[in-house]
Amino acid sequence: MDLQPFRFPFRAMGSPCHLILYAETETEAQAVAREVIGEVQVLEARYSRYRPDSLLSRINARAGRKTGVVVDEEMAALLDYAKTCYEQSGGLFDVTSGILRQAWNFAGDRLPEPSEIEALLERVGWDKLRWDRPVLKFEVPGMELDFGGIGKEYAADRAATRCLERGITAGVVNFGGDLRVIGPHPDGTAWEVGINHPREPGKLLATLSVRSGAVTTSGDYERCISVAGKRYGHILDPRTGWPVQGLASVSVAASHALIAGSACTIAMLKASDGPEWLRSLGLPALWMDLAGHIGQHEASAGRAGFKR
Repeated sequence: MDLQPFRFPFRAMGSPCHLILYAETETEAQAVAREVIGEVQVLEARYSRYRPDSLLSRINARAGRKTGVVVDEEMAALLDYAKTCYEQSGGLFDVTSGILRQAWNFAGDRLPEPSEIEALLERVGWDKLRWDRPVLKFEVPGMELDFGGIGKEYAADRAATRCLERGITAGVVNFGGDLRVIGPHPDGTAWEVGINHPREPGKLLATLSVRSGAVTTSGDYERCISVAGKRYGHILDPRTGWPVQGLASVSVAASHALIAGSACTIAMLKASDGPEWLRSLGLPALWMDLAGHIGQHEASAGRAGFKR
């Protein structure tokens, strides 16, 4: 069986995306790509925080009522995962903190007023909502959920699963730099995944050989502003409303993009404590701190780590 790689670029969830699918014919690959992209578009329509007609927006509007709102099984599973992340991160990974974006403009050049942030913090906190499966209720008016920290990764996993269901066993799903490898090249060789240097554009910090699973990266360099010579990244501490300081970037490899992505984000939120927390996970990880020091560790099972 002679398999050839076919590439399909598209845009979703505010990011450039592409699929690389090995198939016998372009027609076969196109059919799978159309199906996968269609499913991703459905997920975006459900969970986008930018669409007032999305399922998430409708739930946010109704969860503030006295009776709350009943959610479906998929939403319930995502909320269960969000709760686990909140607990495992000591309250740092909080899907109610997205509302802080109202104070921060990372396309601008000014810092928000402290009063702006303080007003929003009154509506931030997983502990301020009641999640009694399948009923969600906000205890504080004006709260909202934001799945920006898990939505893209969840979609990448769903896309890879759909490819496997349709018979694609070799390929890559790339959603804005968050990768889920469907399977190795047909000859069994791994994909070489490059990790961008957070301070030197165009340079790689490291590479990782991946045959299956996911690799994701979080950092302070793609969405950020610099004021008075200080960089402020887009990852915000839900306790203070201000960008975390400590790590410039974190990359993690895991079986699923959802796991890798949330681990990256939690490590960034933990700042200087992030590397030790990553070590406890037993996953391949790479990080660089604000002083330029680079650290890494391999998986506890001894799999190959990041190559610098």
